[in-house]
Amino acid sequence: MATRSPTSYDAQRDQLATYFDSTARKAWIDLTSDAKVSGIRATVRAGRDEMRATLLSWLPADLRRTAVLDAGCGTGALSIDAACRGAEVTGIDVAAGLVEVARERTPSFIGHGRIRWRSGDMLDPALGEFAHVVAMDSLIHYPLGDLVSALEQLGEQCGTSLLFTFAPHTPLLGAMHKVGKFFPKSDRSPAIVPINEEELRASLSRLNGWHVGRTHRVSSGFYTSQAVELVKA
Repeated sequence: MATRSPTSYDAQRDQLATYFDSTARKAWIDLTSDAKVSGIRATVRAGRDEMRATLLSWLPADLRRTAVLDAGCGTGALSIDAACRGAEVTGIDVAAGLVEVARERTPSFIGHGRIRWRSGDMLDPALGEFAHVVAMDSLIHYPLGDLVSALEQLGEQCGTSLLFTFAPHTPLLGAMHKVGKFFPKSDRSPAIVPINEEELRASLSRLNGWHVGRTHRVSSGFYTSQAVELVKA
């Protein structure tokens, strides 16, 4: 079997794994808990809470015996919420350290649901097939081509709905990206790549068997992200 050549997605994925397992680990643990954080990070926490609630509201209320992939699970909040509805969740993240935190935070009782924690590539076909895939803020570091390619691969393992977020292009975000403010330097996070919504929609229209459903933008201080629902045609 031929070995697949490394891609820009692979390089960025590996960079994210290094960043979130080293420089950002403590900050991310604090951000996703009730620990006291700065005012800026408090707006990010509030924005992420709203985004997670939005994505969960797009899933069925009753998820018993339903397979869900949390693609980029971080410290596990969405996975745990879905499991509490009865879902059979696979939570995966490139940052093994954050997955360990997610495992530690899992309640001892989550009703009929269950969670299988994994560290690695969310595009790994060996993860299996799912009714629903959720990728919350895990694709915001990739350019349009890589983002859509990842969605296409995730869609091959998904039977009902694929929910994801992207960083919408705004004048502020575009300017910051242009001058390199979002590129990694010392303790700076990896680049957040702003995506033009019209260009994204045009690219998504070419995904075989999927169409765009709901969309919702969350803006909370320094957090801006837009959710998109892809529904099986």
